[in-house]
Amino acid sequence: MLSLNYFRMVCSSRALLHPNWLMTNRQSVYKTVTCSAHCMSTSFLKKDTWDNNMDIKAVGIERKPKYYTNSPRNYCTGQTKLKCWSCEQPLDKRPAFFCKSCKVVQPPEEGTSYFKIMDCDYTFTLDTHKLQKRYLQLQRSLHPDNFSQRSVKEQEYSESHSALVNKAYQTLLKPLSRGLYMLELEGMGIEDGTDSGVDSEFLMELMEINEALDEAQTPEEANNIGQDTKGKLAVLTEEIDAALLKGELQAAKVLLAQMKYYANIEEKVKEKLSEFM
Repeated sequence: MLSLNYFRMVCSSRALLHPNWLMTNRQSVYKTVTCSAHCMSTSFLKKDTWDNNMDIKAVGIERKPKYYTNSPRNYCTGQTKLKCWSCEQPLDKRPAFFCKSCKVVQPPEEGTSYFKIMDCDYTFTLDTHKLQKRYLQLQRSLHPDNFSQRSVKEQEYSESHSALVNKAYQTLLKPLSRGLYMLELEGMGIEDGTDSGVDSEFLMELMEINEALDEAQTPEEANNIGQDTKGKLAVLTEEIDAALLKGELQAAKVLLAQMKYYANIEEKVKEKLSEFM
C-alpha cells in the first residue's frame, strides 16, 4: 500500500508539471453532482454557451431556438421529487395536473412558467396552433364542472388550474403580451406611462398616423391605415425574434415598446371602422 506522504508527493509533482491537472480532476468530481443535461440546458446555460455546430440530431435531441433564462421560475428543481397529496405516490411529470396512480387533481406548482404549462417551446415565434390545441385539451380535462362530485380540495385545485391555464393561454397567444412576458422572465419589463427608449422621430410618426386616422372619411382610408400598421407589426415581429435569439434583451425591449404603440393603433383602426357601420 502506498503511503500518504508518497501520494501527496505524486499529487504535488503532477500539479507542478501540469498546472491544470488539479483543476481538471476537481471538475470531474463536480460533474458527478450536477443536474441532468435537460435541466442544465433549460436553466443554467448562458446565452452564448450553446455550440451552434453541435450535431444535435446525432444524439437524438430536437434543435430548438437558443433562448435561455436565469429566472427563478425556471431554475433546476430535479432534486425535489413531488408526491401526490392523496396517495403519496411520486409524480412522474412536471407540471403535474393529475396523479397517474390515483387520478386525483394536483395543486398548481408555484413558479411554473406559462411555456411549461402550455407545453410550448420557449420562443417568441411559438406555434399558436399547438398552443390552442393544448389550451382546449387542458380546459376539457381541468374544467371545474368535471369535479362537482369530487372532494372540496380537488374542486379548488381544478378551479386554480383552469384560471392559470386561461391566463397562460391569453398571455402567450398574442406576440406583444408573449414578448413582454418573456422580458418579465428575464427580469425586464416595459413600464406603463414611459416611452421605454422610443425616439422622438418614432413618436412623431405615431402622431401623424393618429391624425390621419382621426381625419379618415371613408372605410377604405381607415382600412389602408390598418393594413399599413399590420405590415409594420409583421416587420417588428421578425426583428424582435432576431433580437431575442441573439440575447439582445434591451433591443427587444425597445422593439416591443414600438409594437405596443402599433398594437394600440390597430385597435383604434377597428374602432374607426365600426363607426362606418
